[in-house]
Amino acid sequence: MGEALILHEDPISGNCYKIRLTAALLGLPLERRSYCIMQGETRTPEFLAKMNANGRIPVLQVGDRFLPESNAACAYLAHGSALIPADRFDRADMLHWMFFEQYSHEPNVATLRFWLSVVGEAQLSDLQRGLVSQKREGGRAALALMDAHLAGRDWFVGAQASLADIVLFAYTHVADEGGFRLDEFPAIPGWIERVQNLANYVPMRG
Repeated sequence: MGEALILHEDPISGNCYKIRLTAALLGLPLERRSYCIMQGETRTPEFLAKMNANGRIPVLQVGDRFLPESNAACAYLAHGSALIPADRFDRADMLHWMFFEQYSHEPNVATLRFWLSVVGEAQLSDLQRGLVSQKREGGRAALALMDAHLAGRDWFVGAQASLADIVLFAYTHVADEGGFRLDEFPAIPGWIERVQNLANYVPMRG
């Protein structure tokens, strides 16, 4: 990969961590530039005009081009690597779990983590406070589905780690920060440990 890779990120974000972890596992050099979403640093006119008109991070910069959306950035980095299965069905199944992560997992598990551990329960709006139970129910359902799938298997797709594992790992391994008890899901802790034992693994905070 000849062009310089720059990750525009907030270090507290699991979506940003997915990209850092993917790059680390593949041995790809990645420059990091930090923004604070709590201070509106991704909503400046310059950021909106140049990097992401949606005003969100992460954004992966490849040379002079900008790629928003965490799972798209992971797919770009992992192109041609073992993190993307060679088998056609397995590759589609990997995408199935990546879509599940964005539609069913992240909106619940990641949102509660952000509300409770970053914003703080006392600072939540009435609307947010009213959604906590719904988000917790949705997050538990997502974790239960993951747990059932992992029973009797090491990885989400095929016989080795893929991007499906990487993107689901990012927010699952810190789900306790959103009030979820991972010990209620017997297959998930062992899977977390397997991801953490991958060569070149890097922790979220580091």
